[in-house]
Amino acid sequence: MGNRSIVPYGPQHPVLPEPIHLDLVLEDEKVLAAIPSIGFIHRGLESLTSKKDFNEMVYVAERICGICSFMHGMGYCMAVEDIMNVEVPRRADYLRTIWAEMSRLHSHLLWLGLLADGFGFESLFMHSWRLREKILDMFEASTGGRVIFSVNTIGGVLKDMPADMLQDFVRQLNDMEKEIREMTDIFLTDYTVKSRLVDIGIITGEDAIRRGAVGPMMRASGINVDMRKNGYAAYNDLDFEVITSTKCDSYARCEVRIGEIFQSIDIIRQCVKKIPDTEINTKVTGMPNGESFIRVEQPRGEAFYHVRANGTKFLDRFRVRTPTFANIPALTQTLQGCQYGDVPLLVLTIDPCISCTER
Repeated sequence: MGNRSIVPYGPQHPVLPEPIHLDLVLEDEKVLAAIPSIGFIHRGLESLTSKKDFNEMVYVAERICGICSFMHGMGYCMAVEDIMNVEVPRRADYLRTIWAEMSRLHSHLLWLGLLADGFGFESLFMHSWRLREKILDMFEASTGGRVIFSVNTIGGVLKDMPADMLQDFVRQLNDMEKEIREMTDIFLTDYTVKSRLVDIGIITGEDAIRRGAVGPMMRASGINVDMRKNGYAAYNDLDFEVITSTKCDSYARCEVRIGEIFQSIDIIRQCVKKIPDTEINTKVTGMPNGESFIRVEQPRGEAFYHVRANGTKFLDRFRVRTPTFANIPALTQTLQGCQYGDVPLLVLTIDPCISCTER
């Protein structure tokens, strides 16, 4: 039996974009257990329901996270629309879907860059973020923002995308697709990259379910679950398959996210072909009174929104369960038995967003 020690990992660490703290129980270089500690950047956003009315809360929801900001606003709006029985115009559903898939593209490209940085491929990191920058340019052209977009509103969206803009986006994505494929082939085929990912951080399908994993973390363990298949927004009109892998390791999580990049490009193409010419929002009157639960598929996995209203302009309750929060138990499972040197990469493979987790 080797020497046991407890080593603090985080909240400040070169590989962590946001602060998470893990107490690692080590025996020499082997991790026996990981005990997470969160709460370093808790901002109390959910309690703002007592100060911001239900319309203003759209913008609070967006600020839960910078990367997933559009889909947080969308999930909150869907919950309030469900309470108020608001029928969202079909064009707004399609616009929301296009922006949601653009969010998935920029999130996954950001993650690939961070992963490359995690194992020391600086040029690959810069290449991933260069491609992501083009998606942010599209966001800026269509919404006016690059991080916070503020285009969701209860009843639809606030801005439209004209036909020539949509066609231009498709042309840009077609041009980008070849570059993205060349870049992602390195993640999937390079010997050095595979040596850091293959057979490391294994979590079986059974363990993923038991630990409550969501998103690519769960699908990389062979579990076919994707909230988009529930048919919210425009997804019930679109043709796509859930991307899974049965390898169950860090490589599989990389493989699934790369597959979703190309899937998102295809979904945007389908949306541009099928988008109807209707209004982009419905005028909403009155106050919400009731309760709703909404689930959407964010880039990191399933996000859950609970809204309870009482007939006044201030909500009783706004509760969000984010994908990283759900994936932390699965992360602690993957860390058990790994080498200390693999901890940074395994933390990255859940695509951690601590800002989302703590709100």
